[in-house]
Amino acid sequence: MSRIIAIANQKGGVGKTTTAINLSSCLAGLGKKVLALDMDPQGNMTSGLGVDKDNIEKNVYDLIIGEAGIEECIYEGVLDNLDVLPSNIDLSAAEIELIGVENKEFIIKTEMEKVKENYDFVIIDCPPALSMLTINAMTTADSILVPIQCEYYALEGLSQLIHTIELVQERLNASLKIEGVVFTMYDARTNLSLQVVENVKDNLEQNIYKTIIPRNIRLAEAPSYGMPINLYDPKSAGAESYMQLAEEVIRKGED
Repeated sequence: MSRIIAIANQKGGVGKTTTAINLSSCLAGLGKKVLALDMDPQGNMTSGLGVDKDNIEKNVYDLIIGEAGIEECIYEGVLDNLDVLPSNIDLSAAEIELIGVENKEFIIKTEMEKVKENYDFVIIDCPPALSMLTINAMTTADSILVPIQCEYYALEGLSQLIHTIELVQERLNASLKIEGVVFTMYDARTNLSLQVVENVKDNLEQNIYKTIIPRNIRLAEAPSYGMPINLYDPKSAGAESYMQLAEEVIRKGED
């Protein structure tokens, strides 16, 4: 039984793509068969997993506009146990192309039905906006994982995201759940990080993952080498944290 998890937060700079890349890779490292689906036109998940986004023949954009089937767009064996469905800047035109298209909210879901049983996990990186691309990800997903940065405005925008998820549940995907919240960019040296964590716990009626992702220079460096953190520096604090998160995600599915 495959699990499709969308990583979403319309606020930028919260560690969303970092989480998508490294959760995908760590799940694969734990022996799970994973498809990493990049729904962000910036294509950072694609390049962060070592795929050259400027030299891909078929990508999510071709899939959305009906120029290619999903099997043609998947790059297999990018890492052990990990396939990538890549994207690049072409995808930014998809919103316009989809104007007037019937059932445009379900394009990815319909295609994913063909391949999802090949995978234990599909991890979707959403764009940092509540766009048609994000809606496609939410209609496809079983659950949403929300990264929250440990900073003053952490809760701002979160209520908007939860409202959007509720609308999608009502109208498009009744079985969509909030997988949970994961704290990112935690700085143990500041009281603020601790206060944010406590504040969110007090105000949010959501599952909160025990794993907290620290601020970590190695995490920031890894994408420029086209490597996830568990390959770039497996002994770093960032790699250990994402490995713990992957284990927690697996356990949650088994409970």
